[in-house]
Amino acid sequence: MRIVSGIQPTGSLHLGNYLGAIRNWVRMQDSMEEGAQCLFFLADLHAISMPHVPAELRRATLEMAAALVACGIDADRSVLFNQAQVPAHSELQWLLNGTARMGWLSRMTQFKDKSGKNREGASAALFTYPVLQAADVLLYQATHVPVGEDQKQHLELARDIAQKFNNDFASEDAPVFIQPEPIIPPQAARIMSLRDGTAKMSKSDPSDMSRINLSDDADTMVKKIKKAKSDADALPSDTEGLDGRPEALNLVAIFATLADRSQAEVLAEYGGQGFGVFKPALAELVVETLSPITTRFNELLNDREALDAILARGAAQAREIAGPTLAAAYRSLGLLR
Repeated sequence: MRIVSGIQPTGSLHLGNYLGAIRNWVRMQDSMEEGAQCLFFLADLHAISMPHVPAELRRATLEMAAALVACGIDADRSVLFNQAQVPAHSELQWLLNGTARMGWLSRMTQFKDKSGKNREGASAALFTYPVLQAADVLLYQATHVPVGEDQKQHLELARDIAQKFNNDFASEDAPVFIQPEPIIPPQAARIMSLRDGTAKMSKSDPSDMSRINLSDDADTMVKKIKKAKSDADALPSDTEGLDGRPEALNLVAIFATLADRSQAEVLAEYGGQGFGVFKPALAELVVETLSPITTRFNELLNDREALDAILARGAAQAREIAGPTLAAAYRSLGLLR
């Protein structure tokens, strides 16, 4: 079993990033049986499909690496690297461009969403983004890929590309690529803004009080939770009572996710009590969970040599794993003997 998954580097990592994706990666790594393998990469090549500032991309890549290690990704047990250090990703994408079809890519909903009304002004990289995603997983003969709702379509495309390439250029008993299977992770928590329970927690929100950053100290976390928007009513005794109360729902969801409990269990304990009781309990749980991560995160950010070394070692491992598949693809296409 080989799991491959990537994440775009974004700065100002927050509680939503941790609970939405990173924690699931750590749990996958920790549950792997002997002989299985996880490869986790920072998708910096994908990041240049949209306008970006080079210095900010470099900083964000290192921050994301620091966050992953601080949250529990162990570079001795998993392969952690950034795409740009493994040229095979770009090479295989080009080879697969001959197999991918314009019609397939035109149906990708993410291109439609990101390009908006100005599709003629979108980059070619944004249009062929799904082919690079296919290369990301096919390159390593991934058996399984974690996917959320927004990525199911792209994994299906990767499977289609693998099947067509094998049919066109490989023998039935010696396919170049295997078709990866999806892993549907446990329902990822959708963490909302502390200032608006109808908006997702985001680094782009102009208010820093809207999010818990991984770089926040304990006092700042407590302050943000205590000032988080709520309402005047007490917490209900069941989840139906959260209907129409987005801020209350968000705070209960954060507590339940951090504590690995159901929302019903949280309400069974705190139902009937006001936010004057609930918020301090939530703040204590947030600090207890995130403080060790924050400490390690800040230590790593101050040791760029250590981060560079982790990514360089992971990239060397990734290049070694990718080599045979890339060579087989070249041979199948008649480009190498």
